[in-house]
Amino acid sequence: MNQLLITADRVITGPADHVIPHGAVLLDADRVAAVGPAAALDASVPTEVPRLRCPGATVLPGLIDCHVHLSFDAGPDPVRAVTEAAAPDLATAMAERATRLLAAGITTVRDLGDRDALTIPLRDSINSGTASGPRILAATAPLTSHGGHCHFLGGEVVSDDGIRDRIARNAAAGADLIKVMASGGALTPGGPKMWEPQFTLHQLRLIVRESARHGLPVAAHVHGTETITQCVDAGVRTLEHCSWRTAEGVVHDPETTRRIVAEDVAVCRCVSGDWQLFLKQMGPERAQAMIDVIGEMRQAGVRFIAGTDAGVPGAHFGDYVGMLEFFASLGFGHPEILDMATTTSAHALALTDTGSLAPGMRADLLVVDGNPLTDLNALRHPRHIYTAGRHLPV
Repeated sequence: MNQLLITADRVITGPADHVIPHGAVLLDADRVAAVGPAAALDASVPTEVPRLRCPGATVLPGLIDCHVHLSFDAGPDPVRAVTEAAAPDLATAMAERATRLLAAGITTVRDLGDRDALTIPLRDSINSGTASGPRILAATAPLTSHGGHCHFLGGEVVSDDGIRDRIARNAAAGADLIKVMASGGALTPGGPKMWEPQFTLHQLRLIVRESARHGLPVAAHVHGTETITQCVDAGVRTLEHCSWRTAEGVVHDPETTRRIVAEDVAVCRCVSGDWQLFLKQMGPERAQAMIDVIGEMRQAGVRFIAGTDAGVPGAHFGDYVGMLEFFASLGFGHPEILDMATTTSAHALALTDTGSLAPGMRADLLVVDGNPLTDLNALRHPRHIYTAGRHLPV
């Protein structure tokens, strides 16, 4: 028998408005066996099953970060750091970053671009229990244009056949999804500007179609307003950044937003924990334009998911709660934010076995002091972390 009964002042089963006061969760190896009132489970579970009693605490599903880059170091020049590192050294650094993510209560991450597919052996080591870290969904080398955004990761394509070949190579390496750099980005010196498209609509449709042939969804890095519309036309499943950039400034297209909602496309805004500095650097006019667009998208019903872009400059691994607090500063309610970090992200990533606590789900959960429904800071210092039933000492 490998069971454990955890009791606490409350259990948030997910969605966040599903709360069991004085609740309990029964773990059986890597799965949740039962969830319910503590008194009932305490009476029904055999006395020889260990009890973990957590007065003053909350049990909730493990957190999900939908956008990280384990191969980047979050320093001022991640491009040089990732390109100059020897593969064994980079693999060691990535494993250490994964442990930092897990220590912050993040039990699932989606890595959206690495070098040499190094996330794959790390993912497999974590899954087998030989390494510590969150579950990883890996995109491996992101598709980009010649000299395009993050070309140094090895995913340059210049033709339809090149697109097919790169997707096939990523799939053969074990990728869980395909990432496409649909527009430019700020990280790559000399690359296209953030609003400039890197692929045609025909190419984006080919990327989605070819990925589907391998059973893989597509996540699109996209800033440009025109390219956001093309990504929705092509059928990508998540829009990363989705900042509505043009050469003239931020231009939101409500019709495309309506389609994002209708077609169940999720938006990951990729906000680092140091968002206040980011807004300051943007300047008041641009920052307010970004905030206004997020509000318009939220009003329209867009499904936002949680992502920190951990690894890019200033986006530190494990600084997750700061990202949640950004949305709180915009007026998002705490239950809405917790859903973004758990059930909503799990749905967007097509994960049916995590993001909530119910019999048969993976035993991915946190125990935190206090109540994150009223104080997000409660998430900063987990008392207990379980991933697939494995306990991480904190």
